[in-house]
Amino acid sequence: MNINYEYNSPRKKPKGSLLTRLALVFSVLSAVIIVIIVLTVTSANRLMNIERNYASNVPSNILPSYSNCSFSSADGQTTLSGWFFKTKNPVTTIIVVHDTGSNRLPFGVTMIDMIEDWLDSGYNVFLFDQRNSGDSAGDISGYGYIEWQDVLGAISIVRQISVTTDVVLYGIGTGCTSSVIAYNNLPPADVTEAQLKSYSQDIRELGFTRGYVSGIIFDSPAKNSDDYIKPVVRNKEFLGFITQNFVPYAIRISAGESNINLAAEIARLPIPVCIIYGGHDTFIGADKINQIINERNRLSSSLTESKMISGAGYLEEYSINSGEYIGAVSKYLDTFFAREN
Repeated sequence: MNINYEYNSPRKKPKGSLLTRLALVFSVLSAVIIVIIVLTVTSANRLMNIERNYASNVPSNILPSYSNCSFSSADGQTTLSGWFFKTKNPVTTIIVVHDTGSNRLPFGVTMIDMIEDWLDSGYNVFLFDQRNSGDSAGDISGYGYIEWQDVLGAISIVRQISVTTDVVLYGIGTGCTSSVIAYNNLPPADVTEAQLKSYSQDIRELGFTRGYVSGIIFDSPAKNSDDYIKPVVRNKEFLGFITQNFVPYAIRISAGESNINLAAEIARLPIPVCIIYGGHDTFIGADKINQIINERNRLSSSLTESKMISGAGYLEEYSINSGEYIGAVSKYLDTFFAREN
């Protein structure tokens, strides 16, 4: 009996089939990348072009006496507007740096109580609108990545109109980012003439150093400067859970800045610091702010005051308990700046 064995060799896949599949994969990946880029740019543009927020019409009879101020940001291109409140024989001047989307009265007319308390305690007060806010010029907001130049402009005008020899910055929300970047862009107090030459002409022409900033108050500081943008993207933008990590980068690129490790910067500030936050803050995260406070206390407990307002969410501390809030700021000022009798 003859038995015939047939050997079937494996069929070879045409080379074109593999190339086609690879081309399809790359096409899909390219399409996804393009979609992400378009969404990122669109979201960044929308976030930076938010509608300006004007201070509500405040009756002049309930405001302490003040002077209107028009001055230039440190970029030399943006005209800003502010109010200067002065008291007799002032200790220092407090400069309020508001959150993105806010204005010179970040807590509304109820903030007048705190302003009066500061004036009665011997502190000048300077309130101003950052770019694209209130009555100031500018068409875009940078979540602190551009506004730090506005902070330097505010310090510069205060230096001209106030008799005080230093200032205390008071950053609220993204104002924390603005304040830290502004401080870091100034030369150190002990800068030499040779070292000063490495700074830009705009910074050199300001005529002051970090030594002019004697303290900083932080309301709801984030661990990283991008953390103020990510939740907004995640909660309000289409596919924000994907683009939340890209939109902050796009905003930073347009501003020419880098992500700032605020936790590390705050921890090593050599000046008195006050940190206030809400116990129910889920925007930044109360637990993350606690970590900042713990690290700050580890390195400089003698120069640190902190206060958690229970029941308050992100930037709700003043509205939830203004008395406790004002008391925390007053304690900080009295501890580090009040004159000895």
